[in-house]
Parts: sequence; structure tokens; C-alpha cells
Amino acid sequence: MASLDMIGTMAAPLDLTASSLDITRWICDVPSVSGDEGALADAIFAALAGASHLELYRDDDLIVARTNLGRAQRVVIAGHIDTVPINNNLPTRDIEVDGEPFLWGRGTVDMKAGVAVQLKLAHELREPLFDVTWMWYDHEEVDAERNGLTRLARTRPDLFAGDFAILGEPSNGTVEGGCNGYLRVIVRTRGVRSHSARSWIGENAIHKLAPVLERLGEYRAHEIEVEGLLYREGLNAVRINGGVASNVIPDLCEVEVNYRFAPSRSVDEAEQHVRRVFDGFEVEVIDASAGARPGLDAPIAQHFVAAVGGVPQPKYGWTDVARFSAMGIPAVNYGPGDPHLAHHDHEQVAVAQIDDVERGLRSWLTGR
Repeated sequence: MASLDMIGTMAAPLDLTASSLDITRWICDVPSVSGDEGALADAIFAALAGASHLELYRDDDLIVARTNLGRAQRVVIAGHIDTVPINNNLPTRDIEVDGEPFLWGRGTVDMKAGVAVQLKLAHELREPLFDVTWMWYDHEEVDAERNGLTRLARTRPDLFAGDFAILGEPSNGTVEGGCNGYLRVIVRTRGVRSHSARSWIGENAIHKLAPVLERLGEYRAHEIEVEGLLYREGLNAVRINGGVASNVIPDLCEVEVNYRFAPSRSVDEAEQHVRRVFDGFEVEVIDASAGARPGLDAPIAQHFVAAVGGVPQPKYGWTDVARFSAMGIPAVNYGPGDPHLAHHDHEQVAVAQIDDVERGLRSWLTGR
């Protein structure tokens, strides 16, 4: 629910003729933590309803807006409208960092500044060089099954058709190609319970886990070049669970391991690699998703990079570009905001990056 400080902002309708900065401020000040995107989705749909050049489609809190100009190529430009939970970082406020203007607050980086740019251009550009499918979707910050794109792929797969896709994830205003894949596993050790006063009768499962942690400590992550971009992998323990009571020798211990792997590997290859690392231990895969190759060799992608400028970089984290890549659509990340500040309590985006991304997308979509 919105706080009293935000009522004034929400009372006025969303104005897509405003600056991208003002649109960012407006949509950030409408809280939309995953599962609570309805008010923002309503506002976006209402703001686009009068745009005669767009065909609108809504699925719950996901909104699709499409041009149908008969262009030779179609591009998909997408962004999620949900955020991680708020932690005393709304409403937004204007700040300065080293003399430069920033907008501070939840969602400014991940990823409402990118969404604001997209909304403004969707509303404004009536005759882009390509047909454009704009997507603003819900539930990105939670498990994949609840992701709005997962739902849309089941109900309207035809809406994903395109020659190229751009996801507005924060990338410091540069093109980040593809993304790493991820694999989550549980490594288990088992023992025998006994009273801690007679520990020699039991087998301590926690102690048996020591070699697993040693292997992780000694592991050296790979750097793998894929289509000219250097992806850094990572294999790390992220959670340990074990123990029964203070006077009981534990019979089970589990460590959750997160593996981030280069998009040159398949999920099966990633799983095989992790099983080799933990050879001799019980390993259960609990979650996995393939990465996405950069796709920058596609002519339309090269045209995009030339239009927006800069040197493409790899995306180390997993993003929804992997969904498009799996459909055979080359996809990149391109949005304002420092990814290091995503989910940070002091999330803040440089105003200059918002402006730069708007200019870049506008230049590419219009040829001017």
C-alpha cells in the first residue's frame, strides 16, 4: 500500500509526455514489490490506452504494446515492473554524487529507469524503423514459474516473435551481451546420530562436510571467452544447514552451492562439471537455467551496437535475455543504472545514464 507521502504522486495520472526522469520518479513512487504490481500495471495500461499506433494486450499485470506497421523486422523491448522489498528507500529523492545528479530510491536501478525510457518511447514513436513489441512484466524478482514472461510464453507464444530483443536491465548504459547461466545444487553428507557425550558411537555429518568446503575454497573459477566477450564463472557455497540439538551428533548436513557458468556451457555440461568437483558426495540439482550467448554477430545486433555506441560487455548475472535466446532470438541487456546497486538499500541511478539510454534507443529506432 502506498504511504501518505506518495498519495500526491499517484493522484495524478501517469504522463508519458513527461521527461524520462520524471516518469522514472513517478513509477518508482508507486510501490510494486513482486506480487503487488497491480496499481502500477493499471497506471501504465491507462497511460497507453490513448496511443492509436499501439495494439495493447494485458495478461494479469503484464502489458504488451505492439506496432503493426508491416516493417521487415520486429524487435522486442522488455522490462519488469516489480522490485525487491522496500527498506525505507521510498519515496524517491534527488541527490548529488560527486556533483552529478542522481535519483535515489527502490527500483531506480532495477529497473524502473529502463522501463521509464521504454514507456516514453513507446508512447512517442509512431513510426519506428522496425515494428516493436514492448513488454512490461510482473514477478521477475521471484521464482521463474511466477515470472510474467513464463506465463505469457504458455498463453501467447506468438507475442515473442522477433528478430532481436532488448531487455532494459541495468547495464551502466552500455550493451551487455547474453548472460551467464546458473545452477543450484545441494551437497549432502550423512552420519549417525548419537548423544554428544558418547560421540564415538555416532558419525558427525557436519564434520564430514569439511572436504566439500575445502574443495570450494581451493576452486579457481574459469574465465571463458564467448563470441569475443569474457565471462567470469563462479562456484560458491551460499547456505549451510545442519544440526539437531546442542547435545546430539548430527546425522545430516547440507550445503547449497551456486554455480554461475558461461553461456558456452549447457545446463547438462554445468551439472557434469559440478558433479566432478564434488565427486564422492551426494549431489542434488534444485534449480538451473541456461545462459544466453551474446548474439552480437547478428546484423541487427551490430546495427544496434553501432547506433548506441560503446564497447559491449558480458552480463555476469542471469537475466531474461536467456528466455529469448532459447527461442532463437538474439538478445542483449541495455539500460541505465549500475548493476552493483541493484537491490541495494541505497539504490540510485545517474540522471545522465537515463538520458543517454533514451538517446541511444531513440537513435536506433528512428535512424536519427
